[in-house]
Amino acid sequence: MIAGLLGKKLGMTQVFRDDGRVVPVTVIQAGPCHVMQVRTRDRDGYEAVQLGFEDKKRKSATKPEQGHARRARTEPKRFVREVPVSDPASVQPGHTVTVDILAGVRRVSVTGITKGKGFQGGMKRHGFHGHPDSHGASKDHRAPGSIGSNTDPGRTLKGKRMAGHMGQVRKTIHNLEVVNVDASRNLLMVRGAVPGSNGGYLIIRPEPLKGAKER
Repeated sequence: MIAGLLGKKLGMTQVFRDDGRVVPVTVIQAGPCHVMQVRTRDRDGYEAVQLGFEDKKRKSATKPEQGHARRARTEPKRFVREVPVSDPASVQPGHTVTVDILAGVRRVSVTGITKGKGFQGGMKRHGFHGHPDSHGASKDHRAPGSIGSNTDPGRTLKGKRMAGHMGQVRKTIHNLEVVNVDASRNLLMVRGAVPGSNGGYLIIRPEPLKGAKER
C-alpha cells in the first residue's frame, strides 16, 4: 500500500454536519498522481515510490525531466516527491494513484510550505509584547529590548530571537480530521487549515487514530 499522496490546496470553506454544526474545512485536490519511480531495499536501501503531480509542458521541462517521465510513460510533472510503500513489488512506474487510497482513513498529516512574510520584526515574528506607549518610552515601542550582556559573554548568543525572515518554511500539521473524500472530483476535505497559500503543493499521509476525539 502506498502511504501518501500529493495534492494542491484549493482554499477553505465550511460544511454542515448532520446535526447542524458548522465545520471549517480546507479543500485539497488530492491526485491523480503517477508513479515515476519505485525504490527498493535491494537497490536503494529503502522502500518508497516517487510520485508526480500535475503535468508540466514538455518545452518547460529539462532534458533529464523529460527522460525520467518518458521511462514512466507519462508527462513531466511540476511536483515530485517520495512517499513510503509497504509492498513495492505491487507498484510499477506509470501506475496512477488517486484519492481512493484515503477512503476509510479518518485522520491525515499534511505537509506544505508556509506563506512567506518577508523580513519582520520581533513583535510579529515571535509575539513580543513591545515597550510601553508612554512612561518614558520614545521611538522604541516595537523594539526588541536587550539582546545580550555586556562584558560577559560580550556577544549575542546564537539562536537569540530577533527580527528576520519569517515564513516560507516546510511545516507538517498532524492528525487533521478527514471530513469528506470526493473520488469523482479528486477532492479531499480536512478539518481546519493546512500550511501554504491557495495553489500550494502538499503531501498528504494517512495517520493512525491515536485516541483523538471527533468534534
